[in-house]
Amino acid sequence: MTPPPAPTSAGGAPGRRPLRRVDETSAGGLVLDRLGSGARGALIGRVDRRGRLLWSLPKGHVEAGETEAETAVREVAEETGISGRVIGKLGTIDFWFVAEGRRVHKTVHHYLLLVTDPVHGLELSDADVEVSEVAWVPLDELPSRLAYADERRLLDRVPVLLADTA
Repeated sequence: MTPPPAPTSAGGAPGRRPLRRVDETSAGGLVLDRLGSGARGALIGRVDRRGRLLWSLPKGHVEAGETEAETAVREVAEETGISGRVIGKLGTIDFWFVAEGRRVHKTVHHYLLLVTDPVHGLELSDADVEVSEVAWVPLDELPSRLAYADERRLLDRVPVLLADTA
């Protein structure tokens, strides 16, 4: 007689405890140094576990009492050193990952921002401990620099939002 199969968890693996599901919300975005010809966007670079420098849009957790747009402004300033104001919403990305024994569903709201002091406020800073490098990148080079396809797709909204500001 064959023994019954071992009990399975929600993940289907015998003998494993199910992962606790957690929802996280973040916000951030692309800050531009100017409107019009020659505009550049600020990207942050982080070194991954394999030692590769991956470029992405600045973002971070929404704090209690903060709107998503307020978080985007704060996170862009913290991770790039640049103060900006929201022009419009680029879009939302959501994805799943596993970390620290948890299955995380993360939603990230991205905004397009414009630097608030284009004369004195263009000096980038990588002082944030989570950031390895920061760079101004010409708009037409952003797709080739961004490491993540979901973020590259958000760039399609930039011309639409810029046309609305004209």
